[in-house]
Amino acid sequence: MRITAAVARAPRAPFVLQALDLDDPRPDEILVRITAAGLCHTDLVMKAAAPVGPAVLGHEGAGVVERVGGAVRGVRVGDRVVLSYRSCRACGLCRQGRTAYCERTAQLNNSGRRADGSATMWQDGVPVAGSFFGQSSFATHALASADNAVVVGRDTDLTRVAPLGCGFQTGAGAVLNVLRPGPASRLVVYGVGAVGLAALLAADAAGVRGTVAVDVHPERRALAARLGAGAVVDPAGADLVAAVRDATGGGPTHALDTTGVPSVVAAAAKALAPTGTLVVVGLGDAELTVDLRDIMVGGKTVRGCVEGDAVPERFIPRLLALRAGGRFPVEELVTAYPFEEINRAVADHRSGAVVKPVLVW
Repeated sequence: MRITAAVARAPRAPFVLQALDLDDPRPDEILVRITAAGLCHTDLVMKAAAPVGPAVLGHEGAGVVERVGGAVRGVRVGDRVVLSYRSCRACGLCRQGRTAYCERTAQLNNSGRRADGSATMWQDGVPVAGSFFGQSSFATHALASADNAVVVGRDTDLTRVAPLGCGFQTGAGAVLNVLRPGPASRLVVYGVGAVGLAALLAADAAGVRGTVAVDVHPERRALAARLGAGAVVDPAGADLVAAVRDATGGGPTHALDTTGVPSVVAAAAKALAPTGTLVVVGLGDAELTVDLRDIMVGGKTVRGCVEGDAVPERFIPRLLALRAGGRFPVEELVTAYPFEEINRAVADHRSGAVVKPVLVW
């Protein structure tokens, strides 16, 4: 079928809306008419790292199912769905419920093709890289699968909840599934963009009162304070380790880094209280220098986290229930843009002018 998609043709080139041909759904696939798609930092990282060539990104899609393959179960035509990452559901980690660490993650989410190597999108007979996170939702329509589509209620505001597929899920999951702080915990979040603010909202929903937000943008520090952070720290204003320890009365018991900046991660590990835990979710430089003696003697834990360690079909409904109860107000983070203004949304995202752009058809 003929669709319109935001095509990335080179790392530094703007997105261009173009007509493409999308395959019909196979027996194990669904066709989703995209109504909203979050713009995530990961989309821009992948665009910048990709070789020259056409690709369609987007991995926080939400929309309405228009066609369903004959082998699909649990998803029907007319269902409203939030799309998330793909996993094989058959490898050892998937069978343990660790789908975010699926052994076939790269093939299913980042290869630009289906699992069997076939393309899903074409332009004038030439394949276009697609199937990003099993969806490529920067388009009017996307092919997905039952395993990365979460059916939601018909009255769900898809513009507000589309980012649950990745960004909001990552931040909230890092807190609720991995760190699991208690009411008396001291939690510091480094970088309060969409992921970090979702983490703070999740911590507030869990009853944590000792939260601290660290960010270079004064507007985001102010928003974090308005959304419940007990204190804010400007990392450019002083010794970061000393400032965090002062704000937490000796160091955080739990910390989350969303920046991926090695110097920030190292400072976050150093600032931890003895036996504290730091979770890292930011994509940044590959190498990091930390004080190993401090980590060992202090009994500290530093670990990575993908997609909030979440199984989407279980965790996204949990977040929707929190939102319905007024305890996870992610709408405070979303700014909607017409899809035709994707490049303005990218510019505003990079400048920090908005927290979470969501593109709307």
